[in-house]
Amino acid sequence: MTIKRLDHVSVVVDDLPAAIAFFTALGMTREGEMALEGPWVDRINGLEGIQVDIVMMRTPDGHGRLELTRFRNPALVAVEPKVAPPNALGLRSVMFTVASVDDTVARLRATGAELVGEVAQYEDQYRLCYMRGPAGIIVSLAEELS
Repeated sequence: MTIKRLDHVSVVVDDLPAAIAFFTALGMTREGEMALEGPWVDRINGLEGIQVDIVMMRTPDGHGRLELTRFRNPALVAVEPKVAPPNALGLRSVMFTVASVDDTVARLRATGAELVGEVAQYEDQYRLCYMRGPAGIIVSLAEELS
């Protein structure tokens, strides 16, 4: 086996305070933050002159982490369409198990997030929904029913 664990998922955002507010409303806590730049950052990304601000968010159980990255340099590259539909190629969503889908949806809506579709129930096992969060990311919410 070559993988020890999934360390974190990284999301590039244009509004770091809004992204922090969204994931805090979801129930995550800020683990740390830092500014990064320098030759090693350029080499790992294959870009020149990188300057980024990073905030690490942690799930309440302490096992999941999300890296929020805001580029100060170089400028962000626009992706078309800006708000990609759920069937777009690439990373689809990040799923979180929550105590209550309804409560979580209400908290996230207060940060400006929107439902992609609607809350639906899968058999007698889950209530599920997709929410569009910062930078257009789709966050899946799952409430276990049994």
